[in-house]
Amino acid sequence: MIEAKTIADNIARKLARASKPVICNVSNRHVHITRENFSTLFGQTYAMRKLKDLMQPGEFASKELIEIAGPRGSIKKVRILGPFRKYTQVEISRTDSFKLGVSAPVKESGKIIGSSPIKLIGPAGEVELKEGCLAAVRHIHMTPADAKELELKDGETVRIEINGKRGGILGDTLVRVSPKYALECHIDTDEANAFDFKSGGWIYVV
Repeated sequence: MIEAKTIADNIARKLARASKPVICNVSNRHVHITRENFSTLFGQTYAMRKLKDLMQPGEFASKELIEIAGPRGSIKKVRILGPFRKYTQVEISRTDSFKLGVSAPVKESGKIIGSSPIKLIGPAGEVELKEGCLAAVRHIHMTPADAKELELKDGETVRIEINGKRGGILGDTLVRVSPKYALECHIDTDEANAFDFKSGGWIYVV
């Protein structure tokens, strides 16, 4: 009897999740930065300029671009995201790490301890980070209300389904819950290219 109820609950949960598509955006390489590091790169009197708002409340893409460099090479025109943070973090894909020659670990955004060193090059100066470069684990931002509806908890990992001619399932997708978030999934460019997926498409939690 208990087993039958568990099966029924699982079916109901799957049906509820299948009826709630989640918008998914592709996260290209970018930099979150402290005010101090920004001033070193662009000058003490230089102010960050907003290019466009992002889906997460209060976050935006700036007009400022920098170069990031590793032992093997560099990548130019890497965008800085605002607002300023308490730490500087460079998010790249695995393909980027080969070009740069860095061993960027796959980590949750914000968990920079043990991540790779990287150099930031701006028009006014350079910053050598001893750590801060990582490949961000794919994740879904959601509010507590979204989490309740999807029966998920902060820190949980789930599988997501991507539809299309090259669609498939991605596992180990981190759930991040906060009243400050909007419902949105983030995957990186390598993952998107593998599934021929474009920003603004939909995924489902399975």
